[in-house]
Amino acid sequence: MMKYLIIGVLVFAVIAGFLFWKFGPSFNKEPEEKIPVVINIWGLWEDEKLMQPVLDEYKRTHPDVTINYQYQSSQNYRTRTQTKITANEGPDIYMVNNAWISMFLKSGSIYPAPREVFTSQEYSQTFYPVVRDDFTNYLILKAAIDSSPQIADKNKALQDQFNSDGVIYGIPRGIDGLALYYNVDILNAAGVQVPKTWNEFRDAATKLTVVDQNNIIKTSGAALGLTGNVDHWPDIVGLLFYQQPNARIDAPANPTGGDVLKFYTDFARVSASRVWDNTFEPSTEAFAAGKVAFYFGPSWRAHELRQMNPRLNFKIAPVPQLAGKQVAWANYWGYVVSSRAQFPKESWEFLKFMTSQEAEKLLYQKASETRLFGLPYSRVDLQKDLLNDPLTGAFVAQGPYYKSWYLNSDTHDQGISDEMIKYYEDAVNSTTNNGDPVGALGTTAKGIQQVLDKYVRPNPVASPSK
Repeated sequence: MMKYLIIGVLVFAVIAGFLFWKFGPSFNKEPEEKIPVVINIWGLWEDEKLMQPVLDEYKRTHPDVTINYQYQSSQNYRTRTQTKITANEGPDIYMVNNAWISMFLKSGSIYPAPREVFTSQEYSQTFYPVVRDDFTNYLILKAAIDSSPQIADKNKALQDQFNSDGVIYGIPRGIDGLALYYNVDILNAAGVQVPKTWNEFRDAATKLTVVDQNNIIKTSGAALGLTGNVDHWPDIVGLLFYQQPNARIDAPANPTGGDVLKFYTDFARVSASRVWDNTFEPSTEAFAAGKVAFYFGPSWRAHELRQMNPRLNFKIAPVPQLAGKQVAWANYWGYVVSSRAQFPKESWEFLKFMTSQEAEKLLYQKASETRLFGLPYSRVDLQKDLLNDPLTGAFVAQGPYYKSWYLNSDTHDQGISDEMIKYYEDAVNSTTNNGDPVGALGTTAKGIQQVLDKYVRPNPVASPSK
């Protein structure tokens, strides 16, 4: 009996000793060194000084996280960024235009948001619908559900599926797009109200145009109708396609698409209603010089206009609409996390902070200290803070009905937007020269498919060799 007891004690001691060695505290081993969390960000348009207060605020609550923000030039930015990410030399977080997501997804350059950081439902409730469409897989899910005729309530099914299975690829850094700038003094002198419909706009532009005895336009009612000297003409044409019933921006070669081009070019082509021509300088400069009553542009143009002419008396209104339908054109920027990021979860946690009420208000306040205003808020719950502002109010007022596509001006992407713009530019120019718009759009439609194959659609799967 004693013999078995001794053996049992010895076995227990050996097991206990092994367990203590394996799992117990170590007195000889150095504690594992924690890897410091360092996140590098590439941004556009906003310098390090403007961003620093937000970085400092995040550091205050996350002392173990170091965030380095680096301002980047827009020159070759898109191609440079993708090349660096592919070589694993790029940033952890980088800025993209809302039309770029498909390009970066196709090259495998984006790390989606972890579910524990950002849920699909929270995302939909925080931002405007266009942000959900641009920065998530919502439209992919929509296409899948639309192709299923057995689903009766497709809208509810889509929202339910997105809330449970949605993938988030980025966050917006403000909301922006096309709005209607107007010269207050010109309108007041002629007793003209700010137009809300395109019929009112056309009538007002015609009335406000001043032509001399040689039929030369001295004061333009509106800067649109051409491509060469109309800044943001692609956004304007994109807006018109979305507003025109039965027109398709991705398949424009039909009489309805032709009507869109004729309407746009009539402002510079038809003698009776001509309000603009190629003798004017670029539209931003002409509006700044007080030569134009109406001008279309995004929010950041307001800062340029104030610098060009501090005495210019202008305000900004939502874009004109067609009866029974509200659509505005979105062209804005956001941030995504690189697929090569060393700390993707921590990067997403910072991006979520960037879109908090606290951070957006702080960035707006700091930007307003050096220019007219900051970026219009991307959050739906902050819309009311800017709604009555004579400059930024129009951009957030359009928030609920923004739409977008791959036709964004001034992205300098050397990719999807620039290539789409070139195909549309040829069609507009042909129509301006009295060519057949539907025929010109036939070439545009073929070009669109080539660009979509190149930047959006999945690469074809190679057939197995026989």
